[in-house]
Amino acid sequence: MKFGKYQPEESRSDWGNERYIFQFENGYGASVIRNHLSYGGPEGFYELAVLKDGKINYKTPITNDVIGWLDPDEVEELLDKIKALPGGKE
Repeated sequence: MKFGKYQPEESRSDWGNERYIFQFENGYGASVIRNHLSYGGPEGFYELAVLKDGKINYKTPITNDVIGWLDPDEVEELLDKIKALPGGKE
């Protein structure tokens, strides 16, 4: 599996673009992309955005932006942290 123990809810790979969507029971999730415009994409790295209820969320203890230049192990570590966030209102 590309990101350790995590299986995406949705994935797409076409024309050099990759996109993976992860959803967790706490209402959070992640969008992981790799393409020629993503941070580190041209060099083979991934970019991650934290999602809340399916939308990008910039107000978490994990980050207030997207995180680029990630290898698969780093993506898995961030997914662990996102999955552990408390659910409910912010």
